[in-house]
Amino acid sequence: MTYPSSILFVCLGNICRSPAAEAVMATKISNARLPIRLDSAGTANYHTGNPPDTRSIKVGRSLGYDLSSLRARQISVADFYEFELIFAMDESNLANLSKLRTQAEQLADGRTVARLQLFDPTGKAVADPYYGDESDFVAMYAHLESVADQHLTAWQAHQ
Repeated sequence: MTYPSSILFVCLGNICRSPAAEAVMATKISNARLPIRLDSAGTANYHTGNPPDTRSIKVGRSLGYDLSSLRARQISVADFYEFELIFAMDESNLANLSKLRTQAEQLADGRTVARLQLFDPTGKAVADPYYGDESDFVAMYAHLESVADQHLTAWQAHQ
């Protein structure tokens, strides 16, 4: 599979996992010089307009990722036409996104609808660190980095 032209990362509130995934992938695709447009969103509107969780910003910064300019937003049907690939962080996100994708297909009117899949190709959820402590954010970043590397390796192998 060649690399996608655009990717949207989606979790529940868009303040922990999906903005961190966006930041991790942004650094990795920049280093690999791949022209992929990235964004992130949440399935819920709990935190719309807010920056990522302060713990995610802190841990991300310690690892070299900048999340400071990111703001939470809720995914919309329009995102399914704007992005080539949408990555869900867990099965619950995937189920919610699948329902929204069905709506997008019904309204597509000839437009291409994004592919939808779990971020981790092994099917393992990216654990939500929101109710945890800083160590849960460290573990989340380690998981995101590992999976991002897997995707990059696969994309570069098929360029």
